[in-house]
Order: sequence, then structure tokens, then C-alpha cells
Amino acid sequence: MLIAGFPAGAWGTNCYLVAPAAGEECVIIDPGHQAAEGVAETIAKHRLKPVAVMLTHGHIDHIASVVPVCGANDVPAWIHPDDRYMMSDPEKALGASIGRQLMGELTVGEPDDVRELADGARLELAGLTLDVAHAPGHTKGSVAFRMPEQPDVPPVLFSGDLLFAGSVGRTDLPGGDQAELLDSLARVCLPLEDPTVVLSGHGPQTTIGRERATNPYLREVAAGRGGPSAAPRRGM
Repeated sequence: MLIAGFPAGAWGTNCYLVAPAAGEECVIIDPGHQAAEGVAETIAKHRLKPVAVMLTHGHIDHIASVVPVCGANDVPAWIHPDDRYMMSDPEKALGASIGRQLMGELTVGEPDDVRELADGARLELAGLTLDVAHAPGHTKGSVAFRMPEQPDVPPVLFSGDLLFAGSVGRTDLPGGDQAELLDSLARVCLPLEDPTVVLSGHGPQTTIGRERATNPYLREVAAGRGGPSAAPRRGM
């Protein structure tokens, strides 16, 4: 298994290229702000052939490079239908106070081929199995991608801005909802096995076991209580 990730752009958003091995087909997860060059370099370094772009949600820091990356590789982009509007109208998704600062700097719009993700779908792409879990709360159309355990490879969760090392996604932007986020943590994250590797939208990798033991939000959800409102959150 090859997972090559790098932080991109002003928000340090993690972009991942995932393949069974070097020299094979791959999927690209969350090509955000200024990610196109890093994607091209990673493709060349590992001799990869992209077959799809997968988006955990529609915030501009996760999708800003989707049009050039899809165009350069002639591949579709997959996104949950509840977040699809953000491709063409990111200001509506962020609120005017943030959106107006960005609109003069970014080119927005949809790639030529957009496909919609459904909760519970199992996608077989590039020799990989990706299970889609709708995980609203940070945005209405947030999803996480789960890869099942393989020989000598633990299960992996690409959590987007749902779960971070020591934190969770913010819920104060349009479409955010704290109750939905806590429900998504309980439904999507808590049932996973402790060795599951969590690769999030920002920051370092972690594991479900580490977050179950130390993350204040996951601990409170596991105890049947709401998350601690004063604890810091992450994401755009």
C-alpha cells in the first residue's frame, strides 16, 4: 500500500494520493489550495496513474485545485451531493466575512465530470476499496472514506475535517451543526477498531485508539455526553 500525503496551501490542508503500490493506479483525496504542483510531483515520483479525485467535503481549502487536477489527469471528481454547490459558490459555504477575502484569489467551478457519493457506498477504484460514510456536522455533505484492513496493513480512515489528532471540525460556518458532528463521531468513528489509522484534513496522523483515550470530544461522546464546548476545534 502506498499513501503519499502532503500539506498544501495557506491552510495546510492534507492532500493524499493512495495506490496499491508505486507504478499503479491511484486516487487523489482533497486537492486543496495550491495542491496541483504537489500532486503532479507525487504522481511523477511514484509513477502513478490517477483514476479519480475524492473529496471529503466542499470547503475551498479542500477542493481549490480540483478543476486543474481533474483536467490534467482526465479523471472525475466525487463529492457528496449536499456539498456539490460549494464547487461553484464557495462564498456561500464560508460566509461573506471569509468568502470575500478569497474570491479574488481563486478560480471556482466544477470539473467536467462530477459524480456524487452516497452513504454506505463501497467504491472499487484503482485496485482499492473505499467505503463511504456520510458524516455531517462540519458541513452537510462531509464524508469519511474507510479502507478495510489488508494483510500487514491496518484499516485506514480518511476523516476529512470530522476528526483530528486531539480535536474535531468546527461547526460555526454555514451548514455546520454541533449535534450532527457529535452524532457522526459516535456513528462513524467510535465503532472502528483501535488500530485504525486516522488520516485527517489537517495535522498529523493518529489512531482511533489514541483518540478514544485522549481526544476530549471522542471521550465525551463515548461516555454519552456532548462534546466539551470550550475545547479547540480545527478546519477552515
